[in-house]
Amino acid sequence: MFAYILEALSNWFEVAERRRREEWLASSSDIVQLEQRIRSLETDGYTS
Repeated sequence: MFAYILEALSNWFEVAERRRREEWLASSSDIVQLEQRIRSLETDGYTS
């Protein structure tokens, strides 16, 4: 039961993080900024 709860929490956090990243990317003002953010994610991970 404990393992199930940990797995459910882990999945929930992963979905929440993915949603935050997608919103951050979507808030780019233009294609140049979007590309810079994508490169930033690929090299450094998520930074706001």
